[in-house]
Amino acid sequence: MRTKLAYGRDGLEVNLPDAATIVEPRFVPGLPDEPASLRDALRHPIESAPLAELVKPGSTVAIVHTDITRATPNERILPILLAELEAAGIARQNITLINGLGTHRKQTEVELRGMLGDYIVDHYTCIQHDCYDDESMVSLGQTSNGHPVRINRTYREADVRILTGFIEPHFFAGFSGGPKAVLPALAGWESVFSNHGQSMIAHPKATWGITEGNPIWEEMCEVALRTHPSFALMVTLNTQRQITGVFAGDMLASHKLGCAFVRESSMVGVDAPYDIVVTTNSGYPLDQNLYQSVKGISAANEIVREGGTILIAAACSDGIPNHGGYAQFLSEAGSPQGVIEMLKQPGFSRHDQWQAQIQAKIQLRCEVYVYSDGLTDEQIAGALFEPCHNIEQTLAELQHRYGSDPRICALPEGPLTIPYLR
Repeated sequence: MRTKLAYGRDGLEVNLPDAATIVEPRFVPGLPDEPASLRDALRHPIESAPLAELVKPGSTVAIVHTDITRATPNERILPILLAELEAAGIARQNITLINGLGTHRKQTEVELRGMLGDYIVDHYTCIQHDCYDDESMVSLGQTSNGHPVRINRTYREADVRILTGFIEPHFFAGFSGGPKAVLPALAGWESVFSNHGQSMIAHPKATWGITEGNPIWEEMCEVALRTHPSFALMVTLNTQRQITGVFAGDMLASHKLGCAFVRESSMVGVDAPYDIVVTTNSGYPLDQNLYQSVKGISAANEIVREGGTILIAAACSDGIPNHGGYAQFLSEAGSPQGVIEMLKQPGFSRHDQWQAQIQAKIQLRCEVYVYSDGLTDEQIAGALFEPCHNIEQTLAELQHRYGSDPRICALPEGPLTIPYLR
């Protein structure tokens, strides 16, 4: 069975066994007129006054947008939002766009222009959040969990604070979008580290599709509400990156409706676990590095049996990556069990430990192969995975190992589909 996997920018065609189950998101067509739908959502929002009524001439406005590791069509959303603000009398010099990087690396000039378009970069103030820059941060005390809260000063001190992004299932926050545009996107490093800490990640409700009772999402929500966001503009996307829905207005109310919409199209039940699951990280830009690709592995983990195998195809054009602490942590730990033991050490805290923790938990119950043009065998092995040079050949070897008629499933779109056991 010829199947195209979401891989890099162009996809990857592979031959899968005819008996394999293919699990994909229910296709939702793109909106016929994206600009009109965006304008209508801004003017008729959910549980909020129209955006134009929330601003007045002289107001300073901060707009938060997602970074290059997210598929948000910023270049199509932001021009509509900016035009609406200027029509309401907001001077261009009073608008600041903030790249909500969290603890991710800053974008290059070329990357920023690719994300936002030349016109926005050339005509508006565009800044990139730096979680390590003390001067650019303001303290908001502690959360109810006792975790420190520092948030981007430019955002916090603006008269009008607008959150943008897109909603998809998230492997430990339940869903992306909404309050994630504040924590982790605009937070200080210590706020991110504590929110993504060992005990938070280990909570049974810190997983795909769950917000209520999920301590990570609930703390994100607590922090975001403390900043008093003025307005949220979130979208949903199909596999072709077309906008399928626009959810604007009150942050919580619009996010709740968007999550319900995504749950219907993206979460797919299966009857029994599989011996082998082939997955991806949804192609570019989501599979730019191995760190991000743990999400695709986590999606497959939902339906692979104990002792089974996950095989992920991720282009990893940005490598492991070299920035952050993920690669070094894995190297020091030396094994999945080593990761868990390091995390148990009193007071231990490390950049990107959350991704390594989820990876290790998965690898303690099944093996994981990585197929990638962007990584060497040494890099893959150094990240504690098994290298795969040819997907069809590896599948044949696994079928032989598991005996007659192993159950095989493929998630061609990776974490755009979240399977679960009924």
